[in-house]
Amino acid sequence: MRESSQPLAGLRQRIARLAATGGPESRPAEGWLASGHGAFDAAIGGGLMVGRTHEFFAADALDGASAAAFAALLALRTPGQAPLLWLRTVDAGRRTGHIYAPGIAELGGDPDRLLLIETPDPKMLLACANDAVRCAGSAAVIVESWGKFPLLDLTAGRRLTLGARDAGTTLLMLRLNAAPTPSVAETRWSIVAAPSRELEADAPGAPAFDLELLRWRGGPAGTRWRLDWDKDEQVFRDAALSGAVLPLAARRTVQPLGAEAA
Repeated sequence: MRESSQPLAGLRQRIARLAATGGPESRPAEGWLASGHGAFDAAIGGGLMVGRTHEFFAADALDGASAAAFAALLALRTPGQAPLLWLRTVDAGRRTGHIYAPGIAELGGDPDRLLLIETPDPKMLLACANDAVRCAGSAAVIVESWGKFPLLDLTAGRRLTLGARDAGTTLLMLRLNAAPTPSVAETRWSIVAAPSRELEADAPGAPAFDLELLRWRGGPAGTRWRLDWDKDEQVFRDAALSGAVLPLAARRTVQPLGAEAA
């Protein structure tokens, strides 16, 4: 895992080098970032569409960590060595915790593919995101923010989406402790940490996720899924609910700020 606190000029140079070494073979096949779960992918037309923006909302730090894990594991399913660009504010990092490279490896991902950039404020985050989405050789771009993000209005969202479309980049927006607002996202999801099944000797089971499709431009929303991660096959599967289940708080809403969903 490579971490960067470089200013914007340095980031632009690094992204330019990544774009030069990447190629069409680095992108997901058939234009989708697929989970490997046949029914889930089929329900949204094959997976998350490449060259589009997809939003993941989570209510708090616990669910934010689950949303981040889901987004990263999905992106790291991309074959080859295409880098995953992860941009976050310093504040988001303080609230949700540092990314642990050995943990990514334990789940079957390659932490060396991850380029992490932390920015001091949302303004720099948005500027870096506009450059990152134009890196055609990336597996995906994750942009993580905490709380309200006034700079990310419809105009800024369109600019990001156009950049992603032109480069064939998948943009995954992690909106933590935030309420949905009007956007140009192709899909919008709520993600909540789900119970995982205990393994032998009370070892924790695979990460599990409760997902709700809040919005999909290509069809109806409202579908809910419970998936867990198969690190051996590197795919998402139906959550294994037999056996002992770890306790979990009741399901929470994704609108902690009191605003209406768009």
